[in-house]
Amino acid sequence: MPAIVSHNSIVAVKSEIIMIGDIARSKGDLTPQKRRLRSDKESTPMKRKSPRRCVDSTLNSPACEFEKDLDEKIASPRKSPVKRKLSDSFKPKPNWNPKDVEQMSAVMEALHVSTAPSLIVCREEEQRRILEFCKTHLEEEKTGSLYVCGCPGTGKSLSMETVKQHLVDWAKEAGFQSPDVLTLNCTSLTNTSEIFSKILSKVQPRKKINGPTSPLQHLQNLFSQRQQSSGLKMTLIIADELDYLITRDRAVLHDLFMLTTFPFSRCILIGIANAMDLADRFLPRLQSMNCKPAVVTFRAYSKDQIIRILQERLVGLPYIVFQPQALELCARKVAAASGDMRQALCVSRKAVEMLETELRDSASKINSASVDKGSFDQVAAPALQFNSQVRVDHMALALSNTFKSPMVDTIQSLPQHQQIILCSAVKFFRRGKKDTTVGELNKSYTDICKTSMIPPVGTLEFLSMCRVLNDLGLLKLGQSREDKLKRVTLKVDESDVSFALQGVRFFRNCLQ
Repeated sequence: MPAIVSHNSIVAVKSEIIMIGDIARSKGDLTPQKRRLRSDKESTPMKRKSPRRCVDSTLNSPACEFEKDLDEKIASPRKSPVKRKLSDSFKPKPNWNPKDVEQMSAVMEALHVSTAPSLIVCREEEQRRILEFCKTHLEEEKTGSLYVCGCPGTGKSLSMETVKQHLVDWAKEAGFQSPDVLTLNCTSLTNTSEIFSKILSKVQPRKKINGPTSPLQHLQNLFSQRQQSSGLKMTLIIADELDYLITRDRAVLHDLFMLTTFPFSRCILIGIANAMDLADRFLPRLQSMNCKPAVVTFRAYSKDQIIRILQERLVGLPYIVFQPQALELCARKVAAASGDMRQALCVSRKAVEMLETELRDSASKINSASVDKGSFDQVAAPALQFNSQVRVDHMALALSNTFKSPMVDTIQSLPQHQQIILCSAVKFFRRGKKDTTVGELNKSYTDICKTSMIPPVGTLEFLSMCRVLNDLGLLKLGQSREDKLKRVTLKVDESDVSFALQGVRFFRNCLQ
């Protein structure tokens, strides 16, 4: 006969258990286990679980084991050796010594354009799209073409090297046959038609051309018949500086992309160039045949991206070279002018040279002025050590020497409406056109003025200002009986206009 427990005793025991749980939580136990009374288990064998107990029971499921372990690690007061190692890596770096030949050589090499970075940052999305394109065509063993375009110095060629390596590694891991990769720079070709002999030697290395048949015809015959193309591996063709293949009749460029349209072709073509609309301007027939290549565009680097890339190149050095404000100034000016990373590296190297020249001049002056050599060692050396970082004034001087030109001074001294005409010309020619008419330029100028609530000048005055800009060498006016039909060409570099006017918010917004 089981003993009957009174209701009051049960309540008293439960309250005692709650008090014990509160004390345990106050001592640091974050997940106390709720105790069950033996009397409850005996008196109510089919007792319904409360919602709180149901929630607690799910914590033992496999889906919550990771979160439970993570909570225990966070709650643990012990310090792990991994955390100590990470904290050691974030110790402040010492300043560098520009007079040390090895340190100077390491800095200049890290900032050199030809030095490939260990990690390519800020281009992850573009690399992913190109890699997915190549993976899809390799898996399905189908041909295709891709056009990679973007301004100079935006990481197109570097990204392609990374994608090429990732593609080969992926093919080995996935069990696919690795493609033959042909990488060539079109500027190294003796003539434009030589590209077809390069492709043929990659597709069929032992093929000897006999007779009047050209390499292009061999490739066309090869990709037109199933028997000849069977057994061939997929070939990835990466043609850099593709715009060098543009001829007067555009035949070479058209025939190159047409190789991917043959029924038994085994080629995946990736063309790289700076022109944004090369496919639209020079390959209209491909678009009419629904064979227009896919396009991946590399935009100009922003200020934050340039800072990140510079920091990534300098992170391997065991000392601090630049002040953060100096790097920010370089990134802001280059991003506003062109977004060209090669220009940012060039400016940074010049700033280092400015610091080196300053320290050398200071040392020579102190040596010539001091009589006692010991006084120089005690006073001058610490001063030179303290000023060993590249400062904002060094970077500003390097930027001025890089971008400043007589044209910049001329543009900055122009009246406002003539500067607006130059801005409208820069925006107009960014669309890919090399020249336009006075009438079209006047329309672009008028649109900018109306958008900014600035009264535009009349047609005669506009034409007079265009003549002034022509005399200054900023624009070139052609000959025509009608003034509106005169051809206009921008004779100054676009980066000079951007650099000269970027200090004014109105012009900065116009040029974006």
